[in-house]
Amino acid sequence: MQYQAGEADVAVIGGGHAGCEAALAAARLGARCVLFTLSLDQIANMPCNPSIGGTAKGHIVREIDALGGEMGRAADATFLQSRMLNRGKGPAVHSLRVQSDRMAYHLYMKEALEHTPGLDIVQAEVVAVHTEDGAVVSVETALGAVWRVRAAVIATGTYLGGKIHIGEFHETSGPDGAHASLSLGESLRALGLPLRRFKTGTPARVHRDSIDFSVLEEQKGDERIIPFSADTEGPLENKVVCHISYTNAGTHRVIRENLHRSPLFSGVIEGTGPRYCPSIEDKVVRFSEKPRHQLFIEPMGLRTNEMYLQGMSSSLPLEVQEKLYRTIRGLERVKLMRPAYAIEYDCIDPLALFPSLETKRVRGLFGAGQFNGTSGYEEAAAQGLVAGVNAVRLLRGEEPLVLGREESYIGTLIDDLVTKGCSEPYRMMTSRSEYRLLLRQDNAETRLTPVGRRIGLIPDKRWERFLTRERLRSDEVKRLSSASVPASPELNALLTEKGTAPVAGGVRLAELLRRPQIGYADLAPFDPARPPLPDAVADQLEVEIKYEGYLKKQAAKAKELLRTRSVRLEGIDFAAVPGLRLEAREKLLMVQPRTLGQAGEISGVNPADLSVLLLYVEKERRSRAAPDGKAPGGAES
Repeated sequence: MQYQAGEADVAVIGGGHAGCEAALAAARLGARCVLFTLSLDQIANMPCNPSIGGTAKGHIVREIDALGGEMGRAADATFLQSRMLNRGKGPAVHSLRVQSDRMAYHLYMKEALEHTPGLDIVQAEVVAVHTEDGAVVSVETALGAVWRVRAAVIATGTYLGGKIHIGEFHETSGPDGAHASLSLGESLRALGLPLRRFKTGTPARVHRDSIDFSVLEEQKGDERIIPFSADTEGPLENKVVCHISYTNAGTHRVIRENLHRSPLFSGVIEGTGPRYCPSIEDKVVRFSEKPRHQLFIEPMGLRTNEMYLQGMSSSLPLEVQEKLYRTIRGLERVKLMRPAYAIEYDCIDPLALFPSLETKRVRGLFGAGQFNGTSGYEEAAAQGLVAGVNAVRLLRGEEPLVLGREESYIGTLIDDLVTKGCSEPYRMMTSRSEYRLLLRQDNAETRLTPVGRRIGLIPDKRWERFLTRERLRSDEVKRLSSASVPASPELNALLTEKGTAPVAGGVRLAELLRRPQIGYADLAPFDPARPPLPDAVADQLEVEIKYEGYLKKQAAKAKELLRTRSVRLEGIDFAAVPGLRLEAREKLLMVQPRTLGQAGEISGVNPADLSVLLLYVEKERRSRAAPDGKAPGGAES
């Protein structure tokens, strides 16, 4: 029986990483928001690896923070170990990753939600989204509670139609044995949303005391710890050491002998899994030439003995899991606390979304996170932030926040989803961006904090600190470009030690810093006028000086690409554009790209189709500019 339970501007359905960011963003922008979660104990849960960041993902966390999101602060407050990945490569692919305390992260984010004005948190299963005249008007829970709302964000993660697979065992369930959301999928299908099945998996959790750490490789954290958030101050320190081991011929033999019992290979699982995060069964089959595969043994928290075996997700039966894990060095007597499992779930075809993440079928209904076909906490949180912001901007009659590919990884992520779609869970990688040297994690604050300020998520204190850091960086770049240091035995000894040529006379500090072997810190003994700078400022200016030539070239290329890509296509009836191929016309009508650049990302639209579109836009522009609606030459428009 239904009853009117409450009223809000925005409903967020799901309390995972996408739902948390969506709800916080909406409420911080002044909207009345209600967050629905199947369990208060599952808020910001980490059902897979309790870590934040990683290759490309670290960039996204920095961008979330620059826009005013919460994930970076939460990660800094609850990490156990911090490492900067890819240090041996160029700065474009340097990526921060932290191992987090799973329970501490959950409690941090739950507290952040509970202390946000204008945000209600309700433990309930939402079973229906109701509409009138094609727009959201309310959501309904399993207990019949109806909340009147004007917009809603679907952030259901892997709970929507969730089904767990462990060998021959199959169960309707969300992750970690939580309830699945079943009826909501029926409601969304009734609204005309195109849902489909994806799959992901997670490794077993094992007891710390059953591991022989004496034979494992240690993986220590960085001595100098770099935070995710610009708000994080004070010294940070690692609290744990992680470990590494490897599979072997015995492990692979156990897996091959039991492939027929894996639902991944028996045909029981219908959903499509992530290509870039395969199960151990997939690895052994797809990379049969490899004699071993690496696994990372990482703690789940400071107050638990649960350990996570990163790289060993599986859906094999429990007894097979125990057998294969015990073939691995250091795990010969391992005890499983939670088995590995695969999980299938429902998600939307992201081609059914606008770049704002609003659905094309229902006004005021937004999607975020794994519901949109992505994998990963970071990708989910980024979408949640954008969806929450745009839900509020829609209600205010404002233009949506649409980040460009040239200004953020978040923009690349969303553009890929809504333009190209995805046939498997989407994972962000640095190679997906054509502007990755410009989109480094060290300059995320410079790129996006002004955007966060404009949309209303950067408070005054944070903004003033940002302006101060920007001034310090700009001033120091100018000083290094003009200040010189004289040749000296000490300077030449340093240069020789670093493997670079000594100098015969005075040399500008910036010229020395451009040498690959020399870092900003190396020049401190020879630079008495150096001002005290925050580490983040020093890191960014060093990259800017070292790679100045490359950065200018890519910036120029990006500007030229942007000029062409930014040609507007909104309002064009693609069915009426002469000269388009049938496939291109069908894809354009389905995606409804906003710009020529977005059209060019659509599979099935080739350069010739783009030329046709560009000519059509130019003709329409000239026609509107000509008197009597006639294009130059007397042709009718």
